Amino acid sequence: MSKTLMKLQTLRRQHANLQSLRRFSAISQAIRVPSCNKEASPSPSYYVNIPNQAIRYFSDQVKSEESTEGGDGTEKVEDVVVTEKFESLHIMSIGINRPGKRNCVNEDTAEKLKMAFQDFEKDENMYCAVFHGIGGNFCAGYDLEELAELEENLANKVAELLMDQGPMGPTKMALTKPVIAAIDGYCVAGGLELAIMCDLRIAEENSKLGFLNRRFGVPLIDGGTVRLPELIGLSRAMDLILTGRLLDPKEAHDWGLVNRVVATGTAYGTAFNLAKDIVKFPQECLRCDRESALHATFSAKNIDEALEFESENSAKVLTTEAILGAKKFLAGFGRGGKFNVNREEENK
Repeated sequence: MSKTLMKLQTLRRQHANLQSLRRFSAISQAIRVPSCNKEASPSPSYYVNIPNQAIRYFSDQVKSEESTEGGDGTEKVEDVVVTEKFESLHIMSIGINRPGKRNCVNEDTAEKLKMAFQDFEKDENMYCAVFHGIGGNFCAGYDLEELAELEENLANKVAELLMDQGPMGPTKMALTKPVIAAIDGYCVAGGLELAIMCDLRIAEENSKLGFLNRRFGVPLIDGGTVRLPELIGLSRAMDLILTGRLLDPKEAHDWGLVNRVVATGTAYGTAFNLAKDIVKFPQECLRCDRESALHATFSAKNIDEALEFESENSAKVLTTEAILGAKKFLAGFGRGGKFNVNREEENK
């Protein structure tokens, strides 16, 4: 091999290593996930300690299927739903952990997802949830392999699921607190129904959104035909529902289907930072306005009924948080559009 060719190959390897280093550095800065080092000095990039089972895995860190070998040689079954509560931040993380199945949901996963969201709803110390998938995909829908095995008792099983909940788990729950979806990889079929169940959606630039279930004759029964038209309009909803085509993140953002498009590997960190911002606000007022918006969108018969509900729903806040907020304004907080209103609470 000539010296020139050897030198050229060396330069290529150096360039590739430099590019990989730059990409890792950019991602690590953008993710801003909580530190696993208890001795780390306090900074905005570190929140609280995360136990190993709650660390988020990316596409190049995917665990094997749902079971691994324990230290004693026995098979250790991984939790299909991983949750973590950040008590001091009032944020709960909920992750689907079936990376070998692109986080497809089966009956067991659906039940555990529902239980996780019920736990979030009941816990008064949790103000916001970040919902994500582990292993490089948000969720690729319901596990069709399990569905195919239900052929003999399919009617009874479907009836049982529909009476109790949606097949994906939490999609028919009336949550009173905000949930943010951190979307990466495939977010399709029932996975997209899970995403539009959330209040906000952060999508990575390589994610894929759509109703691929159209190809197999699997209907939308987790709120897709109800929520999607309200989010993006009937015409665009019909485009996705009828064609089953995949939507790229840019078009999804233009349509209003996702709220932010971020670099690959940063959706969870961005969603977590957004949750940190949301939990700083007075929560009774925030939940009140959220409830009024949802009522006007899905429940109100007409604009008069929606306005009446809004007035009655907000009355209780006017005598509590609104008065405190007015006093803070008079004290000089929040002037000029600044978000320093809750500075005192943040420093506690």
